Amino acid sequence: MITLRQLRYLQAFARHRHFGRAAEACAVTQPALSMQIRELEKELDVELIDRRPGDAALTEIGVLVAKRGDEVLAAARDLVDLARHSGRLFKGELKLGVIPTLGPYLLPKLLPLLHLRHPDLVVKLRETRTKALVEELVAGDLDAVMLALPAREVDVADVEVIRLIEDHFILAVPADDPHPETARVSAQDVDQSRLILLEQGHCLRDQALAFCAPEKLGMQLSLGAASMATIMQMVANGYAVTLLPEVAVDAEVRDERIKLLRFAPPEPSRTIGLAFRRTSPRKADFVELGKFAVEAIRGPANPLRSSKAEANSRAV
Repeated sequence: MITLRQLRYLQAFARHRHFGRAAEACAVTQPALSMQIRELEKELDVELIDRRPGDAALTEIGVLVAKRGDEVLAAARDLVDLARHSGRLFKGELKLGVIPTLGPYLLPKLLPLLHLRHPDLVVKLRETRTKALVEELVAGDLDAVMLALPAREVDVADVEVIRLIEDHFILAVPADDPHPETARVSAQDVDQSRLILLEQGHCLRDQALAFCAPEKLGMQLSLGAASMATIMQMVANGYAVTLLPEVAVDAEVRDERIKLLRFAPPEPSRTIGLAFRRTSPRKADFVELGKFAVEAIRGPANPLRSSKAEANSRAV
C-alpha cells in the first residue's frame, strides 16, 4: 500500500521541482526522500519523475498522481481536524493565509482580537499572492485564506468563500491637487499618465485597472511598485496618483502631502473574503473568524471614515 509519507514527499518534489529543496522542506535527507518516491513508483508501477543528469521533472502521469495525492493529503488533514475540533471552536492551531494588500492592515487588528477571545489558539501565518495561497489551501497546507474578490483562482469546486465586507477604493493624490477634499471624483479624473499601481501579479492591480483603465487590462504599465509604501511616498512627493484600498488608509496615509478623494457612487471596491476547503470540518471556526475579521476592519473609525467622510457627506 502507498503511504501518506510517500505522497507528502511527492507533493514536496512537485512544489519545489528539486530533490534537495524538497528534502529540506520535509526535514529529511535527500536519499530518504528519493527512496520513498522510488517505493511509490514501484507500488504504482509507473515512473513519476523523469530523472536526468542535473535535472528532474514530473512525468505526465506524475503530474496527475501528484494532484490526486494533494487531494488525499488534504482529506487526511480534514480527518484529523474532524477528530480534534469537533464541537469546539478555535482549539489548537489555525494556519491562515493572507494576501500582501490585506495582511498589514487587517492582521494587527485581528490577531489581538483573536488572542483576547481565544487565548489558547495558535495562529500560523503565511503572506503571499492569491495564486500561491489558493494552491496551498487546496493542498491542505493552509486552513483558510483571507483574500480579495473577484479572484479567478478561487473558482474551483474544492473552495468555499464567505464574503465579508466591501473595501472601497480611494483616489490618493498630492495635496496640491486642484480637487477639494469634499469633491466626488470619477474614473475620468484619474491622471493615467501618473497612475502607479502594484506590479503585475497583485490582484489589487487588476481590480484597480478594471475601474480606471479597462483598456489597459493585460497590458504592462510603464510604472509598477512592489509595495503600497513605495507608491504612497511617490504620491506624497508629487510624482504619482494611485487607488488605495480603504482598509489601508490608517497605515499608509500619515503624510499631510497626500490628499484622499472619494469616488462618486457607485464607488469602486473589492470584496474581502475568507476562503476554505469545502470538505473542511472546521466551517464553524471559519464563520466565527469571518465575524472577527469584520469587527477588526470596521473597528475604531479611521481618519477617512470619520472627518473626511463626514465632510464629503455634508458636501453631497
